[in-house]
This record gives sequence, structure tokens and C-alpha cells, in this order.
Amino acid sequence: MDSQSSSSVEIPTVDVQVAKDLISSGYRYLDVRTDEEFKKGHVDVENALNIPYMFNTPQGRVKNPKFLEQVLSVCNKEDPLVVGCQSGVRSVYATTDLLNADFKDVRNMGGGYIAWVENGFPVTKPEQEFVI
Repeated sequence: MDSQSSSSVEIPTVDVQVAKDLISSGYRYLDVRTDEEFKKGHVDVENALNIPYMFNTPQGRVKNPKFLEQVLSVCNKEDPLVVGCQSGVRSVYATTDLLNADFKDVRNMGGGYIAWVENGFPVTKPEQEFVI
């Protein structure tokens, strides 16, 4: 991924240990995976947000056209955020968009949820799934 956008914004990326420490110190965790991914399991932290950056469609993944609007409905541009996804790719794009929209303190969590789980950090998973 040589260029995340037309902007030359540098994407501050932190590993999951640093992300965990930032969240413990007051950063809010923004999970940009799909609702379906989030419901299967997510980072277990207080006040975690799930605002998908992309949606799955029959034609493949498409960008959520209201992503910034949805983030702004629950966060201020001054709020410190750690942005994560499944493996760290979508979160780079989401972090880029947030920084380009003048969010002041946004960090990309490198490795995403996969790295969080691999490090044995706490996760929330459904007790059991009911299919109706």
C-alpha cells in the first residue's frame, strides 16, 4: 500500500500493545469492521465503537459513504481514537480519512483484531448464535 489517498498525511500506526495502553489511558477504540465481523468477536474495551468503513455487497466490498458523518455523530475531532479492523488494512484507509477530515489524534492499530487475539488480549464473543 504505497499511497493510501491523494493526501500525503502520515498514518501513525501503533502495535497492539501500544494500542491497548492508549485505550487504557483514555483513547476510544473505533472498530471499522462490518457489523457481522464485530458481532463474531471484538476487542473487549469500554466504550468501543463499531462504525464500518466498508460494507459487504453482492458486488464485493464498497466504502461506507456515511463513514465520516457517522463517526462525527459520536466523536469530536479532538477525541483521541485508536482505529482497528480485522488485519490492519481497512483501518489505514479509515485513519487516513479521519486525519484528512481534521481529526487531531488518531492512531491506526497495526495487525488489527487478529493481532489483538494473537497477543491474548481480552475479546468479547457471543455466548452462542441463534439462527432464526
